[in-house]
Amino acid sequence: MFFFDTTYFWWVFIPTLLLSIGVQLYLKSTFSKWSKVKNSAGLNGDQVAQELFDETSLNPIPIQHINQPLGDHFDPKANVVRLSPPVYGQDSVAGMAVTAHELGHVQQYQTGSGLIKARSLLLPAVTFSPTIMYACLMMGLLFNMTNLLWIGMFFFGLTVLFSLLTLPVEFDASRRALKMLDETGTARTEQDKDGARKVLTAAALTYVAAFIGSMLQFFYYFRMVSQESKQDRAREQRRQSASSSRGRTSSGRRR
Repeated sequence: MFFFDTTYFWWVFIPTLLLSIGVQLYLKSTFSKWSKVKNSAGLNGDQVAQELFDETSLNPIPIQHINQPLGDHFDPKANVVRLSPPVYGQDSVAGMAVTAHELGHVQQYQTGSGLIKARSLLLPAVTFSPTIMYACLMMGLLFNMTNLLWIGMFFFGLTVLFSLLTLPVEFDASRRALKMLDETGTARTEQDKDGARKVLTAAALTYVAAFIGSMLQFFYYFRMVSQESKQDRAREQRRQSASSSRGRTSSGRRR
């Protein structure tokens, strides 16, 4: 069945759920550990940002404090970096790493990174893709319209492509972060560098898990649509064969 079957449950839902839970637990554990370790510079997230603005070619932008745990992000539309309480106000290795990562995204935009441009091109389409995708798949199955099913898969493919492009964007932001921390001397000890690397690796795994989950779903629906397409062609061939047989029978009777 389309809405739920054992194949989806065991090969898509369960693996995606377990992977997501495992990655989230690892991220929270890693972040919690390094949130308790003070960075050698004694700087909180806001101060780390100002340090990197002063010591690199980055153009300074506002740093805002938000009350949302693990909600740290760079908003390119507002051109502002938003940091959660454990990052903004604590002088931890984790806070230093997360702040530098978000400034890595700032650097991507300010330098015109090709990765960011490629992902930005897909953003308008991806915003509405999930709604269009599920609508096309549902309507295509209900009304036996194969073309509509493939339109749904096209939009599903866009979301998977966006998820794929997100991986190098996030990896590159972390690479830039570690480089800035090292070159500016903000990460002064091996413990700083090791902790920052581990925190950013744990965070990157969440995007890897999301991509794997989206790929599993894509392959499941692609298989389903392919089967529907084959059945539709078989039904059409049977109709054409039946129509041809009726035509020959009618012709024979007239003789």
